[in-house]
Amino acid sequence: MVEHFKAEINKVYFIENYTLIAIRSGSGAIEVDFETFLDWQDKAIYLSKGQYIKFLSDDFDVMRIEFPSEELFKSNDFRVLFKHLISLGYINFDECEKCKQYLSNSVFSNDVSSIIDISTDQWYWQNPFQAKKEEYQIIFDIKDIIDVEYRNNINSDKLVTAIQNSGYNINHLIKNKLGITINTMIQRKKLVESKKDIAFTDKSIKEIAYDKGYKDPAYFNRVFKNKIGVTPNEFRTSFDYKNRDVFMQNIIELLHLYHKQEHSLGFYADKMNMSVKALSKKVRQKINIPLGQLIRTELINSAKESLNKNVSIHEIAHELGFEEPNHFSSFFKHQVGVTPTEYILKKYNR
Repeated sequence: MVEHFKAEINKVYFIENYTLIAIRSGSGAIEVDFETFLDWQDKAIYLSKGQYIKFLSDDFDVMRIEFPSEELFKSNDFRVLFKHLISLGYINFDECEKCKQYLSNSVFSNDVSSIIDISTDQWYWQNPFQAKKEEYQIIFDIKDIIDVEYRNNINSDKLVTAIQNSGYNINHLIKNKLGITINTMIQRKKLVESKKDIAFTDKSIKEIAYDKGYKDPAYFNRVFKNKIGVTPNEFRTSFDYKNRDVFMQNIIELLHLYHKQEHSLGFYADKMNMSVKALSKKVRQKINIPLGQLIRTELINSAKESLNKNVSIHEIAHELGFEEPNHFSSFFKHQVGVTPTEYILKKYNR
């Protein structure tokens, strides 16, 4: 099924099948499984059954492709798209001519499997964790086991035992490539699934604790508050997905309008009739991202858009309120990891 739609602000779109989300236009942030993503432009996002996506602005134009049969996904290679590790699963379709070609014609195509093949090749080319293909297979074998066994007190020792004869130090491989431990992967899985039950069901906190493998609900409450900053009940009240709070929409609109001229937190706090401290706290509670990072992301998105149009670095620096082009270049490199010149060279010299 291929569908174009205008996303409703703050509506929770539950994913029922393997799904590709391509955002054609829009501004602001998206949320997937309680994580907020600001750098979604030019990406095709792959989601699996049980996940959700929420659009934190009202101007997103979206293409959704649902893949009807699980027969397409018997190859282990496809896991790299749908089995997210420490970040949102995506491919940079702006760097992939075949991907863009398919997405522009897919409404007329019955061969939905071809975009999976194209995207998988693109994902391996991107190589986000700088690993060999055989290393990725081991990493995703571990992810598969965690997704099934996370409730059953699985730990790193049991996982290492389950993945035998690989020739790799499994603990070292995960830490080296993903930057986290196996036990952290397990705890993150338990936490996000706990959040889903808290936010989207009427189950009691006690019932959720037991269901997710915690023997003591009081311990679950302590762990949850330590990781999230609020108790499970407070989280349930603040998320309240049936009532669509427009607070983030207002912030995003202000950023979109003023980020090129106004870089200070105080300006946005004044516009929202709040103190800087109160505004910063509420933004972090809503999306777990500092307000300053939202401003920096808007600047980077505008910079990339101008660079893609071959606007000079000097002009971009002036447009975005930087006193000197070298100040802008330093800022860009700190945020993106490459200089503006390197960004353009990478884009056009795949």
